[in-house]
Amino acid sequence: MKKMLLLIVCMGFMLPYINAQAKVIELSSPNGKLNLSLQISDKIAYSIKVQDKVLLDNCLLQLQLRDQTLGENPKIVSQKRKTITETIKPVVPLKYSSINNQYNQLIINFKGNYAVEFRAFDGGIAYRFISRMKDDIEVIGENFSISFPENYSAYTQQPNGFKTSYEDPYTKVETNLWKQSDKMSTLPVLINTSTGYKILISETDLTDYPGMFLKGSGENGMYAVFPKAPLKFGEDGDRSLKILEEADYIAKTRGDRTFPWRYFIIAENDAKLVESTLPVQLAPASNIVDPSWIKPGQVSWEWWNDASPYGDDVNFVSGYNLETYKYYIDFAAKQGIPYILMDEGWAKSTRDPYTPNPKVNVHELIRYGKEKNVGVILWLTWLTVENNFDLFETFKKWGVAGVKIDFMDRSDQWMVNYYERVAKEAAKNELLIDFHGSFKPSGLEQRYPNVLSYEGVRGMEQMGGATPNNSLLFPFIRNIAGPMDYTPGAMISMQPEVYSSRRPNSASIGTRAYQLALYVVFESGIQMLADNPTMYYRNQDCTDFITKVPTTWDETKVLEAKVGEYIVVAKRKGEKWFIGAITNGKESERTFTLNMDFLKVGKTYDMISFEDGINAGRQAMDYRKKISRVTLKDPLQIKLVKNGGWAAILQ
Repeated sequence: MKKMLLLIVCMGFMLPYINAQAKVIELSSPNGKLNLSLQISDKIAYSIKVQDKVLLDNCLLQLQLRDQTLGENPKIVSQKRKTITETIKPVVPLKYSSINNQYNQLIINFKGNYAVEFRAFDGGIAYRFISRMKDDIEVIGENFSISFPENYSAYTQQPNGFKTSYEDPYTKVETNLWKQSDKMSTLPVLINTSTGYKILISETDLTDYPGMFLKGSGENGMYAVFPKAPLKFGEDGDRSLKILEEADYIAKTRGDRTFPWRYFIIAENDAKLVESTLPVQLAPASNIVDPSWIKPGQVSWEWWNDASPYGDDVNFVSGYNLETYKYYIDFAAKQGIPYILMDEGWAKSTRDPYTPNPKVNVHELIRYGKEKNVGVILWLTWLTVENNFDLFETFKKWGVAGVKIDFMDRSDQWMVNYYERVAKEAAKNELLIDFHGSFKPSGLEQRYPNVLSYEGVRGMEQMGGATPNNSLLFPFIRNIAGPMDYTPGAMISMQPEVYSSRRPNSASIGTRAYQLALYVVFESGIQMLADNPTMYYRNQDCTDFITKVPTTWDETKVLEAKVGEYIVVAKRKGEKWFIGAITNGKESERTFTLNMDFLKVGKTYDMISFEDGINAGRQAMDYRKKISRVTLKDPLQIKLVKNGGWAAILQ
């Protein structure tokens, strides 16, 4: 007994000594403000601090394979450091046409044929595992666990399970109160620290691996959970499959590979957060050698307005038929809109993509669209695509411009691989892709830039569920991860206390000026005009503004921003600047004085602006169009009512 007590006492004295033996490795950002501190002992732990303020502490990373755990009792073989400075020119630039990509890189090679790569940017930290095994491996799980030095708040999107379309509203939670028994969150997750710094957590370069979700640890931290790999499926209607059997692993994959990046965007303020391009900087390079055929642009869409044009110029029975779609093509041609989208109903059956609905005559519409210089995008369920994978080649022969694919609602390894198979096959046949009912962007849109957008957001098709209070979080969370198919453009606007809407007379919450501003604020390579052509003709001044707003940009400057409350952003395309401002419903009105120093010296700009009308706080349809002149020396004052907006073009 005395010997055992002596052993315990000795071990107690040794613990500080053992911890002290942990190898500490540092990696700093190019400007020296961000620091990653690695503690290598029996595990790989890390902390992240900014200017000596610890933001994340005692975080762990491990990858559990069937017969080995990468990061357990790690033995360092070698280290390699490098500083990278390069310029990235995205095929589909949603913020900047040219991105300065500068970072410090650290690759630590460990015994056991694996490595961990770390990158430190001025605006964030990222890491990924690299395995170098000869044979295939089974990944049982991944330990991504982070701890906070004090209580933070987190914006989370909490689904009921792994089967999710990523359309739940955001929930704000206190990190010290987020229990393991609470719902998990999709990515991205936004952390608001006690010091004002923002941390956005997500992933990119996701391939042959499931999407990551986060749960609260119950101890002021978070950890990752993943859907298991499905093994057996069963029938579940015309647009999905049931998972009947799952593996005990999350991924079976090749042993010689890189794994997805886990990244932390770290921003000193809300404006810098929105301007971040870290997901693009980390994403893989494009696999498309000649992307010149990829043409981002706007789309006239019939589903939200139930294909219901009317009025003196409509001398046919409107609906999902040939005459109505020709009307949409004519509208698109007149307004300079490059595409129309034909949603559910263009085919005779949702299961058969080769037999068009005879009332629609898709072949005639494709021919007519080409005559008018308007491309046709066709909607399909993912299951129909999977069961008819040669349709991409067929659609190319037909002359289809792209495909909208819907109802995936999963992010397990099988489904992640499905996205990539679709993108690759579509690219081979020069077809654009819009993923609906989808998970968040995770790098595929950079590898295959014909993937122009994803839904994965609580968009306007949710009608009364698409509130400005929730949508004001999108520029700070969801849209940072990548393109977002929100489907804006409502011409019937209402304040929430009087909201009522039903197709074909669909309406949105927020003012008319708010709707116009969404085209500048929200980012998508393929941007919908969701409302009825009849409504756009009757509001021609608004339509003229919308159709002038680009879908790709050369430069982005956030002028004012507060997470979930307001954002004012200026974006440049060529010599033109566009400004969009939106706010939520928490204040009756907000006034901003904008510094216009981003304009060229000595230049006077003609400005066409749209602002909330004097009664817009009650009657959301009220707006004012103004024409004025501005220079960089003239501060610009704008006012937004509750759930309001402001939009302008300067040239």
